[in-house]
Amino acid sequence: MMDELELLKQDWQKKDGAHPKLTYDEIYKMIKKKSSSIVKWIFYISIMEFVFWAVLNLLSYSKESLELEKTWHIYEITTFLTIINYLVLIYFIYKFYNNYKRISYTESSRNLMKTILKVKRTVTQYVWFNIAIFVAYLMVSLYGNLNYGINSEKIMEAASRAGNETLFWIMLLGMIVLCIGIVLALIWLFYKLLYGILLNRLRKNYSELRRLEV
Repeated sequence: MMDELELLKQDWQKKDGAHPKLTYDEIYKMIKKKSSSIVKWIFYISIMEFVFWAVLNLLSYSKESLELEKTWHIYEITTFLTIINYLVLIYFIYKFYNNYKRISYTESSRNLMKTILKVKRTVTQYVWFNIAIFVAYLMVSLYGNLNYGINSEKIMEAASRAGNETLFWIMLLGMIVLCIGIVLALIWLFYKLLYGILLNRLRKNYSELRRLEV
């Protein structure tokens, strides 16, 4: 089924018809309204995601996990990463809100196109930051576990008994990299599904604006 914008475009292009031909401004306002709604949803989703992870961190926080981080000698690093994570996420939420307000108040198709491109860049940066911070957390946890975890001595003994210690570590690191790669692919797929549909609609609106400018 055609969306409202497609139907309006057809009416606009008709030379003769039962309805009056839509003007450039009417088509532009329709695209602007749809783009504003999309960016608003991106803003809302980012807030919900922020709240979800904040609540999850609070629920998973315990004295045992704190002591474990201290035992693994990663407490300072994870605390620093957590602070950076929340500060940057708040910054991105502000940018999403700012983009929404900019789209709502823009009065020209060129400015609207520029804002759409900014939104796309901001979402891309947001997704890559989330992936990067996850990798940072994961690498720090792996470092602490391998060097100070309960099974760290067993891993070292297994490396010594392997005969070729270098090959053992290469294989172990290869398995770790493979597991991280699978997890990252799943995270990327999650964000692709979460924001991909909205970004595709923005791209379509951007293309429509370019056609109106011709």
